[in-house]
Amino acid sequence: MGKRIRYAQEVKERSVRMVFDHEKDYESRWTAIMSIVSNTGCTPESLRKWVKQSEIDQGLKDGLSSDDRVRIKELERENRELREANEILRKASAYFTQAELDRRKK
Repeated sequence: MGKRIRYAQEVKERSVRMVFDHEKDYESRWTAIMSIVSNTGCTPESLRKWVKQSEIDQGLKDGLSSDDRVRIKELERENRELREANEILRKASAYFTQAELDRRKK
C-alpha cells in the first residue's frame, strides 16, 4: 500500500465542485472524474469518494455525514479512555482490598 497523501480541503472542495459542474458534459460521472483528476493531481478513487461524501453531506444520498463521522470518532475515543480508566480503577480497588485484608491478618 502506498503512502497516504493528505489533500488540502480547498483542493477537495474545488475538485468536487468541478465534478458537479461538469458532470453533464460527459457521458458518465466516472469520465468526468477521470478528466478532472488530470487537472487536480488526486487519484480517481479519492475524488470519487469525496463526491460521494459530499452528496451524503448535502442530503442527496443516505449514509453517515462528515459531522456524524467526527462525532462517532470522538465518542469511540472517549469510550476507550473510560474503559481504560475503569480498568485502572478496578485493579487499584483489588490491590487496596488485598492490602487491607493483609493488614488485618497481622
